[in-house]
Amino acid sequence: MEASEKPSWREKNRILVAVYADLGKAQSVAKRLIDMDFQMDMISVLGRMQATGDDNLGIYHLDIGDRVKAWGTQGALWGGLWGFLVGAGFFMISGIGAVAAAGYIVEAIAGGIAAGAGTMAGAAALSQLAIAFHRTGIPETEIRALHKAIEDGHYLLMLRCAESEAGKWKELLISELPLEVHDLPYSRVIDKA
Repeated sequence: MEASEKPSWREKNRILVAVYADLGKAQSVAKRLIDMDFQMDMISVLGRMQATGDDNLGIYHLDIGDRVKAWGTQGALWGGLWGFLVGAGFFMISGIGAVAAAGYIVEAIAGGIAAGAGTMAGAAALSQLAIAFHRTGIPETEIRALHKAIEDGHYLLMLRCAESEAGKWKELLISELPLEVHDLPYSRVIDKA
């Protein structure tokens, strides 16, 4: 691969997850990544909303007009993320409550709700959110820590990138002073559904 070529999606074998205390910080870092030419459809942001509930209902919108109408009242910051990341959703996750998401994880949450807990084994089967983490390639050994970060009210900025790019993007994430950064191997998921 020449220096000017970008890695294909098949080479995106690393997942970087930065945990931020507030949504504004996660959003500003996501915008900075896009400004630096990070592939927009390889970014996700998610976090717990102020609302609570135990309903498994998930509502998501892939169309920008629909998502702005449906979720614009949830706040300017989420609205901003939903405007520039592919996919957006607001989900009620049993045991956690309301979770808002933008980016590629939306499809994984919606698919996880449909597939059910049968896709995961043992202690990692915490919730639909854990299933979504698993479906996006997060290794099962790391799911509990990320699940806990959401339960604690933190915001996750998730990137999927190639090994050759990971150092550069990890440095940028660290420079923005997150609570923690996880550098993980992409765990290929095979759905049994």
